[in-house]
Amino acid sequence: MTEPAALATEPLFGLPLADLWFGLVFFILAMFLFLDGFDFGVGALFATREDDDERERLLAAIGPFWDGNEVWLVVFGGALFAAFPSVYANLFSRHYLLMFAILGALIVRGLAPEMYEQRHDDGWQRWWGRAFVVGSLTAPFFLGMFTANWVTGATSIVTLPALIVGLAVVALTVVDGVAFLRLKTRGDLRDDLEMDGYRALGAYLVLVVAALGSVYAVEPALRSALLSAPVLALVLATLAFAGVYVAATRADRYYAAFGAAAGLVFALVAIVAGLMYPSIDRAAGLTVETAIVSTLQLNLMSVGAAVLLPLVFVYFAVLYTAFSGPIETGESY
Repeated sequence: MTEPAALATEPLFGLPLADLWFGLVFFILAMFLFLDGFDFGVGALFATREDDDERERLLAAIGPFWDGNEVWLVVFGGALFAAFPSVYANLFSRHYLLMFAILGALIVRGLAPEMYEQRHDDGWQRWWGRAFVVGSLTAPFFLGMFTANWVTGATSIVTLPALIVGLAVVALTVVDGVAFLRLKTRGDLRDDLEMDGYRALGAYLVLVVAALGSVYAVEPALRSALLSAPVLALVLATLAFAGVYVAATRADRYYAAFGAAAGLVFALVAIVAGLMYPSIDRAAGLTVETAIVSTLQLNLMSVGAAVLLPLVFVYFAVLYTAFSGPIETGESY
């Protein structure tokens, strides 16, 4: 055991805690994009449904989950602030307009279903249904822009990589949403969603290639990272997960398809982390080692994370187990 006096000078058990926290921050970001991603995807697919019963089933499918899934965004911000406060300060102040846009989209996305159910006249539900779709599309789009600007070190909001990555994240959330809905629905609705998933997957793969190409073209400093073995392996893993998604969907292996969608999300976030490391904020010239908090703070946070994160996973396990069944006809939000 590390003696108390050594907590201020030595990492716990000699572990590379700075690197582990870098990985943890991006793991949390991936959890948010995966879990809230299917909520966004359902919101996008809401625009393709004209039948009132089908729309109610879509809302019922995400009703128990969406607000809990947003916890991961809060945890992401908290972990980034706790472990890399200088990155948090520089990044969020540099892109504060994008952060407000993300939060605004999340507010609209969360408010719209609640208001949609308050009145059952066509005009009211049409307006709030559109708001639900807009919030569900713009939140991942702005999140993708934010992430792309973080990776490339851009100081402006609108860049070519940011726009392409934003669209790629939207397409990925639709893939995620289709996989989730095919778990939660039955009958014609489930069958109708199959082609939506294929189209979104094709668009996502094209946009990922375009995003990597745009980064290669406009960011010479990242070219060696783009061609590194880990990033190329993650690109191949993305293609493998896409193949599993298609095969599992055709075979009606719904859990396998959902797992493949998760793999696509985690592979994308891993590519982002691989392009960035060992830097963590290129625009500010900060690396993981220079941006991390003091050893004492790092040790104490690591102990806290080791205790609290398992409790978060237990909560989500209970939540998803309690609402694991399919949505039946007639169920509503």
